[in-house]
Amino acid sequence: FRTGHVLGGEGDAYNRTHPPSAKSQTHHMASKTWREIWIRPEVFPIWIACGGAVGLAAFFSVRQVACSPGFRITKAGRAEGCSDGAEDKVRVKEGERWREHWIRRYLRTQKTEIFPGINSSMSK
Repeated sequence: FRTGHVLGGEGDAYNRTHPPSAKSQTHHMASKTWREIWIRPEVFPIWIACGGAVGLAAFFSVRQVACSPGFRITKAGRAEGCSDGAEDKVRVKEGERWREHWIRRYLRTQKTEIFPGINSSMSK
């Protein structure tokens, strides 16, 4: 202990030459709340990426379970299996409707360029 000197001040020479120990840093990290760690602007890209991944996974899963022609929830539907005849044509139409969803139909009408304005100006 040094006499005649207040420890812990901002301009303290002792603090500059002796960095805090790993134990005190861990204690400081443990004392932060969840909000202090995760609700900050530099963490928002992580939230956006994770939220997008969860949203896409939920969309895909719900669409598979609710709309897929190959997915049968009822026992009677599963027992049908694959049949021939008129019912087979109904299944084919279900599959075509499943495959040709509104996003696919919309994207077929769009240009396949990423930056159409830049591409047209560069080609002139």
